[in-house]
Amino acid sequence: MTLWWLANLVVLLVVVPLVVVLANRIIRAGTEINAYADDILEHGVALSGNLDPVPALLETRDTVGVVTANAVTYVDALKPLV
Repeated sequence: MTLWWLANLVVLLVVVPLVVVLANRIIRAGTEINAYADDILEHGVALSGNLDPVPALLETRDTVGVVTANAVTYVDALKPLV
């Protein structure tokens, strides 16, 4: 019976505090990861708002191609005058 009480005492004084310390470290790390994930989500949503005008780049690319072609034609037409 004495060994039973001694084993219970060891469990209460050694194992339980060790489990609490290890669980605390895991919970602290999880909380930190959660804070980082929330920060990434917040800034990711803000960034996606800045990407709304990206489809207009296709129209800009096409317009630049037309303007470049017209400028080349104009310069070619001026070459005989020089």
